[in-house]
Amino acid sequence: MAQETLHAPNIIACLWDFDKTLIPGYMQTPVFRHFDVDEQQFWDEVNVLPERYEERGQTVSRDTIYLNHLLSYVKHGPMKGLTNRLLFALGKELEFYPGLPDFFQELKGIVSSRPEFVKADIRLEHYVISTGLAQMIRGSAIAEHVDGIFGCEFIENPLPPRFLKQDEMSLDASDEVAQIGVVVDNTIKTRYIFEINKGSNKNPRIDVNASMRSEDRRIPMERMIYTADGPSDVPVFSVIRKGGGRAFAVYNPEHEDEFAQNDMLLSTGRIHAYGPADYRSSSQTGRWLRMHVNQICEQIVIDHEYALSKRVRKPPRHIHPERSEIEVEGETEPVQSDLFNENHD
Repeated sequence: MAQETLHAPNIIACLWDFDKTLIPGYMQTPVFRHFDVDEQQFWDEVNVLPERYEERGQTVSRDTIYLNHLLSYVKHGPMKGLTNRLLFALGKELEFYPGLPDFFQELKGIVSSRPEFVKADIRLEHYVISTGLAQMIRGSAIAEHVDGIFGCEFIENPLPPRFLKQDEMSLDASDEVAQIGVVVDNTIKTRYIFEINKGSNKNPRIDVNASMRSEDRRIPMERMIYTADGPSDVPVFSVIRKGGGRAFAVYNPEHEDEFAQNDMLLSTGRIHAYGPADYRSSSQTGRWLRMHVNQICEQIVIDHEYALSKRVRKPPRHIHPERSEIEVEGETEPVQSDLFNENHD
């Protein structure tokens, strides 16, 4: 049932994972290339770190332990000189799947493609939510086409102990990344979904944990489409589907195992559909996403018209017994004559 609200929500959010969703591999590849580090060796080490630390009685996050290992590479020399500025610069080397970044603008163009969409003042926003490095995404070709980027962050020159009692801070010539500032794993991603949903990302006065009526939320879940590459994104897929949004998975056409993973996600009800990571207009993925953005726009128009019909009453009418017409603001409108017969009985 269309919702009874005078000002229907008019913002659509396209939410995107990054690695293997918008680009073929992992965004850290240019970093390894810059420092001449064996990429496969690095990831092999990362994959066994949880077990090695468990043997010590220590628990780590499998999604983000790679951040610590990057810092180890900086500290011990192989990546000496890694800075946030360098990460930003290396982001320019990232190569995207076919159709990107133009497809992002193509989706935004849908909201102005029909007069009724323009009249309803519909807008579309893009957000990237990644367990990767935010600075690299900010430096990439996609950055100018998105409305928000959520990812892992590094701190350079961390403040020393007792810094509040020091009048002057010592200058550290090194701007190397030294600490983790923000961690985003596949569960924390759901927090950013709710930030976008409630509008916390636009208004810092809105706490993401605050109770809020559904009609007061900036972007309802049913106005969201989340696109990602596989099983690691199940927590977000679940939140989006539960809230009435769309969940879409992509796979690299060259990898048969990724196709099988997506088919499993569909058969178990985790996603609504899947397609190749090809965002050209003629591709299956491009067609599906365009179709569903159009459907959401159409539903916003329907909801708005329904709200108007329920909330805005017709103006008062003047009844003239001597004729079977009603005058409304200088115009006449015929009515059923038995209305007057009933009044005169």
